[in-house]
Amino acid sequence: MKTAATDHMKYLDTMEAVDSDIMNNVLKMVDSYDYHRYTAGDVRAALNKETLSPEDFAALLSPAAFPFLEEMAHKATYETRKHFGNAVCMFTPLYIANYCENHCVYCGFNCKNRIHRAKLTYEEIDHEMSVIAQSGLKEILILTGESRSMSDVAYIGEAVKTARKYFSTIGIEIYPLNSDEYHYLHECGADFVSVYQETYNTDKYEQMHLSGPKRVYPYRFNAQERALMGGMRGVSFGALLGLDDFRKDAFASGMHAYYIQQKYPHAEISFSTPRLRPYVNNADNNPNDVHEPQLLQVMLAYRLFMPFAGITISTREREGFRDNVIGMAATKISAGVSVGVGGHEEEAKGDEQFEISDPRSVREVHQAILNHGLQPVYTDYLWV
Repeated sequence: MKTAATDHMKYLDTMEAVDSDIMNNVLKMVDSYDYHRYTAGDVRAALNKETLSPEDFAALLSPAAFPFLEEMAHKATYETRKHFGNAVCMFTPLYIANYCENHCVYCGFNCKNRIHRAKLTYEEIDHEMSVIAQSGLKEILILTGESRSMSDVAYIGEAVKTARKYFSTIGIEIYPLNSDEYHYLHECGADFVSVYQETYNTDKYEQMHLSGPKRVYPYRFNAQERALMGGMRGVSFGALLGLDDFRKDAFASGMHAYYIQQKYPHAEISFSTPRLRPYVNNADNNPNDVHEPQLLQVMLAYRLFMPFAGITISTREREGFRDNVIGMAATKISAGVSVGVGGHEEEAKGDEQFEISDPRSVREVHQAILNHGLQPVYTDYLWV
């Protein structure tokens, strides 16, 4: 991975730089991560420990750990139940706009892809949220494409304020912001920020992000830290598995979260493990060598390394896989999902970001959780 000051490593004038060594520490560790050097003995030693070191985490992500998946799953289930009980939180995403200023070659929203673009009005946002709330859900994730001009901070802030009328927990998955902007959205009612680095490999990142502000690698990397500086309660980490070497990207995501947790011990940390999915005008966009067993290995390694962290399982995955990982590693599951703009009652106003694999309703996912002897949770936080 290169660290030279090429254009994708340089901040734009409007971007806030954070005085932090976390990015350099993570990149240094990933550079030296040779997962082929780990043995079955290293894996077994890691599984026999109460608290895992980064070196143990690296071993559990290695090919040597693959024969130990069943043992990892048993221990992960124990850790998940110990820290989260039988609870599985439910939420749904709401895309309020799909305009984007970035040319990311793997994403359906990219500015060069000819899709139907749309943006919900404030009235439409309120209606979508009221429909979602009628399902009983009390947690929502608000998403936009990455376009400051079409979805500015004030627009997102109004959406968050509207969400406060209906939901007890509000997350945002938008373009990275400066800390004062995160503070504003927190004051509007946002609790959590999800930002995914896509790939931590700086060379591959440059190749995948051809233009737009998202091309600036360090600004995206430090988004979670700026969000916590702005007062957010929690932050989520992840890479788009299959975009590059998934073991190295998963290791980098884990170390990124680990260092943030050490620096901000009050922060609620969570992971998501999205894999590449086909999108409009690109039906062949699939992950490289990241099959379900490999995805499971990543999730189990996250759970054992950071047992207090939440783990979300996306509708990118099929229902059978999603049902099997809740309670084992995943603590949060989406339901009643639309990945187009709006679309929770009528047809989506704008095209979708990717194809989903699990279209089940809130009621169906609720029942699936019960069928696994677990408890669906709609509210785990109250404003006072």
